[in-house]
Amino acid sequence: MISHKDIDPLFEVSWEVCNKVGGINTVIRSKIPQVLRHYKGNYFLIGPYVPENAQREFEVGVPPEKLQKIFEKLHKEGIICHYGKWLIPEEPKTILVDYRNYAAKKDEIKAKLWESYKIDSLGTEYHDYDEPIVWGDAVGRLLDEIHDTYDHRIIAQFHEWLTGGALLYIKRNKVKIATVFTTHATVLGRTLAGNNQELYKNLSSIDAEKEAHNWKVHTKHQTERACAQQCDAFTTVSEITGMEAEHFLKRKPDVLVYNGLDISKYPTFEEVSIKHKLYKGKMKSFIEYYFFPYYSFDLDNTLIYFLTGRYEYHNKGIDLFIKALADLNATLREKNSHKTIVALICVPRDVVRIKTALVENRAFYLDIQESITDNIEEAKRRIIRFLISKNSVSEKDMFSKEFLFEMRKKVFRFLKKGTPMLTTHDLPNEESDQIIKAFKEEGLLNREEDKVKVVFYPQYLTGADNLLDMDYNEAIMGAHLGIFPSYYEPWGYTPLETAAMGVAAATTDNAGFGRYLVSSAAASKKDPGIYVIKTFNKTEDEKVKNLYNILYEYSQYDREERIKNKIEARRLAALADWDKLINNYITAYKLAVEKAFPEEKRAEK
Repeated sequence: MISHKDIDPLFEVSWEVCNKVGGINTVIRSKIPQVLRHYKGNYFLIGPYVPENAQREFEVGVPPEKLQKIFEKLHKEGIICHYGKWLIPEEPKTILVDYRNYAAKKDEIKAKLWESYKIDSLGTEYHDYDEPIVWGDAVGRLLDEIHDTYDHRIIAQFHEWLTGGALLYIKRNKVKIATVFTTHATVLGRTLAGNNQELYKNLSSIDAEKEAHNWKVHTKHQTERACAQQCDAFTTVSEITGMEAEHFLKRKPDVLVYNGLDISKYPTFEEVSIKHKLYKGKMKSFIEYYFFPYYSFDLDNTLIYFLTGRYEYHNKGIDLFIKALADLNATLREKNSHKTIVALICVPRDVVRIKTALVENRAFYLDIQESITDNIEEAKRRIIRFLISKNSVSEKDMFSKEFLFEMRKKVFRFLKKGTPMLTTHDLPNEESDQIIKAFKEEGLLNREEDKVKVVFYPQYLTGADNLLDMDYNEAIMGAHLGIFPSYYEPWGYTPLETAAMGVAAATTDNAGFGRYLVSSAAASKKDPGIYVIKTFNKTEDEKVKNLYNILYEYSQYDREERIKNKIEARRLAALADWDKLINNYITAYKLAVEKAFPEEKRAEK
């Protein structure tokens, strides 16, 4: 099993291995090439065996002989281990642990957690706690057996409280394994922010235990706290999460393990430039059939701003974005600007259907488009003929009288009275939807005189939704500026991914990635590429004003300035490449080994 004797084997444990739940799946997958560069054949992933996910993401293989013996022993205890490869390009060695037959030990496991760490879980019957804690204990047993079988130092990396059962098993049973625990967002911090509680201004005065009980997350919080305090090396993904951890979990992180991405897997800037033109054309077609039945505006002087993410109205800063857009609309109207801003808010929620009027608009638009396509060759021949004859070309010269007559009928059918809709879909209880209500309260009504047009797009961008028909990355590359004004964002991949695709972006200094940019002092003040909105401990009015200033500034850029910002955005994204940031993880692993094996450190001296 251990082919590189000078490298300590690393076992990375996460509930999201072959089981995508959230952003941790992205973190682990994207850094695998760099981890393999350091640990080569001595790197193993451990996740839960979820049959429906394993069928798609896991290829069963034959385990090494020593592992096979361990698996046979654990099988008798109700722990079934599956060995194989995660079906991603690097095909890392993976063990998926089926814990279902081990669940009978649930109360026994909980009792031990109370006895050793005062984790109050015996009264809870929540599957979102019980399942990962039982699975974790089973993983702890697996690592215990691996430790006993292999004559080598072992490092184990644990992500989030969901792996707490494994880490705490190791510590409770004094298994000599170097442990690293990473919290990507504290349980209590996410809960408070998600319930619109002021977090950072009041951080020092928050009674963590009391609030955890008030919000009924005390069991998860206590598990997370025990993991942070018991591990050999404690890490968080950002400075801001480290602040929460120090107060809520009573331990300052030893290392900040910033989240990165693999830049090599993103298109080059030259490729992005070509794709931007293609996808911008698709975006413009959508804008034409969304708005042009009612009135038209100059698409050559139109910029597309967008916000994407979960529908967390306050946490994701949707509230700030809408208020700043309203201020931008007022300014551009007052100045009688020639610019138009189309703001897309793409956050999924339950829908009834695509609005009937929009379905009609699209059908009539495509009919016009198809008619033009069918006649374009004849039109080209006519244009060439008139040009080489040195005659001026009119509409009647380009198309036949019959064609122009039919087109007038089709255009007449396309045109409508009234104003464009605020959302692409019919929504259950649409009048009470927070985004729709905010549009109306702030006067963003898509009137002809409005310089800022808004579209709430409440669906995932899949590439096949019968509207944009673009996937997430394509939509990003078709836009000009991504706005991510999050209040609570331990890291924030979306602005980083946006920048990696050569599109300017904005994040906040409440977000881990935003603070990373500020602390690195890497951003150019002239062409920011990635704007960092000042929101930390600011009043709401200050936040809105700071965001508005960015929206307005960008709206005044000419094409050359926008290109400079795209180039700078791409450069800044490269600063978060895993080939650089993986060193923070390596540092954490070394610290854990030094703490778990102090006698070896003394011997080296």
